[in-house]
Amino acid sequence: MSLPGRGATLPGDPPGGRRAVAVWSIGVAVYFVAVIFRTSLGVAGLDAADRFHVGASALSTFSILQLLVYAGMQIPVGLLVDHLGTKKVLSIGAVLFTAGQLGFAFSPSYGTALASRALLGCGDAMTFISVLRLGTRWFPARRGPLVAQLAGLVGMAGNLVSTLVLARLLHGIGWTPAFAGSALAGAVVLVLTLLFLKDHPEGQEPEPSPHRGAAYVRRQIAASWREPGTRLGLWVHFTTQFPAMVFLLLWGLPFLVEAEGLSRATAGELLTLVVLSNMVIGLVYGQIVARHHAARLPLALGTVAATALLWAATLAYPGEHAPMWLLLVLCAVLGACGPASMLGFDFARPANPPERQGTASGITNMGGFIASMTTLFAIGVLLDATGDDYTVAFSAVFVLQALGIGQILRLRGRAARRERERLVASRVETVHVPAA
Repeated sequence: MSLPGRGATLPGDPPGGRRAVAVWSIGVAVYFVAVIFRTSLGVAGLDAADRFHVGASALSTFSILQLLVYAGMQIPVGLLVDHLGTKKVLSIGAVLFTAGQLGFAFSPSYGTALASRALLGCGDAMTFISVLRLGTRWFPARRGPLVAQLAGLVGMAGNLVSTLVLARLLHGIGWTPAFAGSALAGAVVLVLTLLFLKDHPEGQEPEPSPHRGAAYVRRQIAASWREPGTRLGLWVHFTTQFPAMVFLLLWGLPFLVEAEGLSRATAGELLTLVVLSNMVIGLVYGQIVARHHAARLPLALGTVAATALLWAATLAYPGEHAPMWLLLVLCAVLGACGPASMLGFDFARPANPPERQGTASGITNMGGFIASMTTLFAIGVLLDATGDDYTVAFSAVFVLQALGIGQILRLRGRAARRERERLVASRVETVHVPAA
């Protein structure tokens, strides 16, 4: 795999290179830690239920609130990134998610733990859009799909740390030492960001910003939303991301242990398989889209179809428990959900100029988290209402997939026409630029 900074660049493109990789690596390190903290509840769900004496609905509220804050922050964060730059927003995010993880470690009650997860979600919300913006500032545009997929891969590596390392710490040294000790990673990446991260290469400063007020905010949001590519990106993200997010963030471990009769160790290995599959498929998707732009929609829709098919086969299996081979295939296919969700940004990115990239990315990034939040809540309510019938509860996945597919099919034609128009216009503009 070639590094994101190699190769020729177009006029006006950032140069890429080793310096770009070094700076970008600091940004993705912040995102890496944020994902560890975000997904830490996924391996501690049953422990949290015992610690705070709550049922399925109350347990799902932890993740729902965290995702509600995350989703609600996406447009404000996009605007902040466009206005303040990456370094400031990432620094604020690191402070908030570290404080949230520490608060969760020492929370004596359900209420304080809930507040801590909300604070964590607020800080987490500031990371990924900032990393996407950092990539567009430091790497050539043609590297965009691969750089975005690599960022997602690093995030899944954070999920892997939660699954393998934090889970063992939790059961080895206990709740408070495990969560408080992990918070030290937040302090480390904050220091690295403050000392070494740069918003853009030398000589690549953005144009001076106009007056920033309420009118500017409305214009940014409205202009981004008017682009069919932004809305298509949101619905691609909505439809592809949430099955794996719900599985990893909260309900995968209880489903595998309580519904499928697996041990915690075996269930943890299957969660690890989801993460490893995500990392491998992310590299494949990134390379495919970088070479064949038209592959974006077939990859997204194919991932949704495969996910729905495997969930249906698992839930409808006639035996008492689904066989291990089927669970293995399900988890491997769920690993494609994260890379497929990244394709949403590949629709929004070319639909918006550089000064709207943060806002457009924020709108797109809301999709999967809104879907995840809705599904987490629906599963928790259905489990309580049906006496822990996971077959009924997980059927909520199909409802949201059907909604998302309908919107994708509705918007795909308009987005494709608009993208072709912008491409033709940019070529004409390039041809008519006078020589220096």
